[in-house]
Formats: sequence, C-alpha cells, structure tokens
Amino acid sequence: MPKKLYLANPYGFSLQQRELLLPPLGEALTALGAEVWEPFARNNQIDTAQADWAYQIAQRDLADIAACDGIFAIVNGTPPDEGVMVELGYAIALGKPTFFLRDDFRRCSDSDVYPLNLMVFAGLPSQGWQRFYYTAIAQLSDQTKALYPWLNSEETAVSPY
Repeated sequence: MPKKLYLANPYGFSLQQRELLLPPLGEALTALGAEVWEPFARNNQIDTAQADWAYQIAQRDLADIAACDGIFAIVNGTPPDEGVMVELGYAIALGKPTFFLRDDFRRCSDSDVYPLNLMVFAGLPSQGWQRFYYTAIAQLSDQTKALYPWLNSEETAVSPY
C-alpha cells in the first residue's frame, strides 16, 4: 500500500504554476511510489460563495495532513508561502516525516548552515538533514536521499534524532 504524501505548495494559486509545475512534481512523486494528496486538487470543490469557504478549506487541509503519512513541502520564496509554512509546522507537530523542495537559489536565513529559517528543519535530524532537502525535481529519484527509501520501506516515521 503506497504511503500518502501531502504535497504542501503554493502553486495552485497561479494557473500557470498549476498547469506547468504541479503535474511533473506530482508525477515524479507518484513514480517513486507515493500516493500524492495535493490540497488544491482535493479541496477545489468547496463553494467559495459560502461565507466560511476559507475556514472549510483550512480544516480539510489540516485533516489531510493528519491522515497522510508524510509531507513534501515546496519552500520557494523569501520567505516561503505562509500557508505552506503552517502546513509544515502542523506536520512537524504531529511527528510526520518531512521532505522539502527548494529550487529557489536565494538564501532566506540568518544561519550559515540552513538555507531557510531554522524552525523549518525542526523535524529533521541535526546531522544529515540535507538528505531530506531537494533542489530539483530530478533529485527525487536519488536513492541515497531520504524520500525514496522512506517511500519504499515499511517504516512510517523518520526519526529526527
């Protein structure tokens, strides 16, 4: 049974990004054995004419994160999308394995070690966190990085320690 991977991303807000960036990323994750839960595709049926539509979407996204086995977050931008950061924080609090893609070369950190705010890495091991961090879609199939072995094992957790 494939592991469910929540794909936290800001791409659904842009027609061009939704059509050009999301499909190859979803296809690459699926090819590795993940069942990809992409929030824009899963929650686009909510009627935005309702007064509480945003709340409904947020609650569904949180429920999806809780139901998934792990989270794969697109962390481009300076800073990265705030919705993705909230989703990531929730996943870390739940103890979900976390994986990142950042193909944005700009630094977004005061740290000389981490390319983003250090709290983003709180769910990762202090040594070897780079195995969970991808800088290109082509890296996803790298079997020496963390995603491939996790997706193809019986383990549901990745210890940060």
